[in-house]
Amino acid sequence: MINSGPILKKYVIIVAGGSGSRMQAAVPKQFLALNGRPVLMHTVAAFFNSASNPNIIIVLPAAYQSYWEQLCAEYNFNIAHQLINGGETRFHSVKNGLDAIAEDSDALVAVHDAVRPLPGEAIINESYKRAAETGNAITAVKSRDSVRQLKNGASVSLLRDEIYMVQTPQTFKIEQLRTAYNQPFNEGFTDDASVAEAAGFPVSVIEGSYRNIKITFPEDIAIAEHFLKGL
Repeated sequence: MINSGPILKKYVIIVAGGSGSRMQAAVPKQFLALNGRPVLMHTVAAFFNSASNPNIIIVLPAAYQSYWEQLCAEYNFNIAHQLINGGETRFHSVKNGLDAIAEDSDALVAVHDAVRPLPGEAIINESYKRAAETGNAITAVKSRDSVRQLKNGASVSLLRDEIYMVQTPQTFKIEQLRTAYNQPFNEGFTDDASVAEAAGFPVSVIEGSYRNIKITFPEDIAIAEHFLKGL
């Protein structure tokens, strides 16, 4: 019998700290209705229904936690999860979620944006698989557009085939992620990959999906609903 190695415990930290200002909405975008229920519920269900079936941690501003609990009751949403207070920045929110995981050197942790409700099961499963093999897995897609860099008033064309648009999930062996998040906060930390890279870890990229959109503007809700209906 082939030894496939230890089965690593899996977690996902779903970061839900957005204020919804660009959506021009009364509530943060993770609570907006998408195909009949809040965006965040779709995101949680995507991980719960995957073969990976990780333990789910939602990092949410304290001011919105009771509202989330009301929504769960209203929609009969019973997927088990742990609720953790958000931090001042995304970096601090992820760190709070990571601190909520019991000391364990043999685990895999995905970090995912609450407002990416359509990661797709294949991406979720591949993310954990690749992280177990290489230490991390960063989801990204090739740029579909021509790209130019503007610097010091001059622009230069970049090779489109070498440009990737980074998504989530971004998945890591837990010790790597802990080491990365033990660094002091830096404004250059735009995602977990940049935090890991600053700590000296090489980044492994896996193929994402153009359907794995981030709900940022009002029209994104319509696009996500289009994808959910399989159109």
